[in-house]
Amino acid sequence: MPEFELTTITALGVLFLCGYLAGKGAKWLKFPRVTGYIVAGILLSPSLTGLLSAELVTERLAIVTDLALAVIAFAIGGSLKLSKLRHLGKSIVWINFSQAFCACLFTFGLLAVLGPWLMGISFGREFFIRDYLPVAMIVGAISAATAPAAVLAIVHEYRARGPLTTTLLGVVALDDATAIILFAFAGSLGAAASELEAFSFYRGLVLPGFMILVAVLWGALCGFLLVALTRVVKKKESLLVVILGGLLLCSGIAEQFRFSALLATMTVGFCSANRLRDGENLFRAIESIEEPIFALFFTLAGAHFDLQVIKLAGPLAVLIVLARFSGKLIGTKLGAGLAGAPQVVRKYLGYGLLPKAGVTVGLILMARPHGNSQVYEVMLNAVLASVIINELIAPPLVKYALLRAGEGTED
Repeated sequence: MPEFELTTITALGVLFLCGYLAGKGAKWLKFPRVTGYIVAGILLSPSLTGLLSAELVTERLAIVTDLALAVIAFAIGGSLKLSKLRHLGKSIVWINFSQAFCACLFTFGLLAVLGPWLMGISFGREFFIRDYLPVAMIVGAISAATAPAAVLAIVHEYRARGPLTTTLLGVVALDDATAIILFAFAGSLGAAASELEAFSFYRGLVLPGFMILVAVLWGALCGFLLVALTRVVKKKESLLVVILGGLLLCSGIAEQFRFSALLATMTVGFCSANRLRDGENLFRAIESIEEPIFALFFTLAGAHFDLQVIKLAGPLAVLIVLARFSGKLIGTKLGAGLAGAPQVVRKYLGYGLLPKAGVTVGLILMARPHGNSQVYEVMLNAVLASVIINELIAPPLVKYALLRAGEGTED
């Protein structure tokens, strides 16, 4: 550890600059910027160089995670325009549900069966149910998410067009929303499982469903109020102030009353996109600050890396990658078959849904352990490692799918 500790302001400066430089380096090496951000955070982490203290990472800079997740969820909700969803048809819904459910089920199932063995730890029944399974549920749920930015960037780079590309973009638009809903259910089920004596059908299913409904209703109310307020805002600069204020207020109250802040802010984005004729102005205002927020967020996420637990987390990371890949590929083929999708979609769409990054990292950071924090720390590092592995492997597979389908052109 260094002899001095960085102040919060100094740490923010370090995160911004190191994240930027690492992102530029990643782009130069033909990797997504998010990979560079996470690597920079790992190098700054308390367990490696110790430049950032554990208190800074987990407590004093926690507001960065809350702000970034509010912006991410708002953008996801804004991508769910009813006019576009109707145009895409029912096949998108079938494929989205099938691939998300299979990715969640495969990852959770393999973690439940093989995870303790890979960690080399003998769990008692009570510890397994109360402390391990809740975290495994969370990791399974967030494995449903796909990184829309990575997919969109590759589609634009190779100027891809056709049925595969159209279906891919439609599923990606719904995928992260599905992951957030699964995460909300997994969190509630995990909380119920952590209290074995109090577990019941009501706590396990009815209460989570009710809390999700409350989050959606609260987000809808905030969305309607935000839309009404933005209609009288004339200056573009003022629009950003109003949006951020509304998102933080919505998210903060949701957290205070213990229902899903992500679902609430996602609903705000959905209402804004579907109730405003010029709703694009809201999302353009947010886009102007997305990059610095994401650089800060992902670099801070990498700083949660713990060198002491990586020996346990490494095999779990590989298991998460393999389980998620299998679930996505099998689930996509199953959903495309049920929906009667074209053969090119059945054959290649699964490869296009493999990237993951932002929502996955954000959700695992948001998942505070109800039981043993050591299990959570191991899983957190496993997820961060799986994201890095995924960012190295998945983008070339998306390129492969688009080119093999004959919908992309390579210069």
